[in-house]
Amino acid sequence: MNQHRRLDARSPLVLEIHELARRAGTMKQVHQVVEAPTDLGIDMIGVPQGSDITLDLRLESVIEGVLVTGTADVSLKGECARCLRDFEDRESYDLQELYFYPEKEAEEDASWIEDEMIDLDPALRDAVVLELPFTPLCRDDCLGLCIECGQVLNDDPEHSHGEEIDPRWGKLSELDVSEAEEQQEN
Repeated sequence: MNQHRRLDARSPLVLEIHELARRAGTMKQVHQVVEAPTDLGIDMIGVPQGSDITLDLRLESVIEGVLVTGTADVSLKGECARCLRDFEDRESYDLQELYFYPEKEAEEDASWIEDEMIDLDPALRDAVVLELPFTPLCRDDCLGLCIECGQVLNDDPEHSHGEEIDPRWGKLSELDVSEAEEQQEN
């Protein structure tokens, strides 16, 4: 038998499936906007807590339980891995999860129907967090930072620090011109 926590019917990610229960072939469409839960992301990018998530789902009753398929449109907020600037984006993620009836056989980490309700939170986390880029970019062609001064190269792609002197001749550039003339006169 599965071990799970009690579902909170007040949670926006817990859906009632009473009209689908035990009637294989029936379907329900769900179109709703819910608030994003906490910690929906990774260190450098994620969905801001409380921001809108637009769910467009299809719930289908099957013999084993209820199959949920659809999309979740979310706002993302992150820090670019190249230029270190904050950026915002909008993405759509595919959701697909089979929720099993309590008496059915399934793997230990399967999703379960409880009291004719399902919890979308774990499926949403899997769909979003596992697809987030490990090194997020503000744009695909981000130029990053200047390795000498740290200026954001996206702001000035022609940024430079003048002609680079060969390190073998570097000491000569440190000589004072008047000092060199004085040595030449002696």
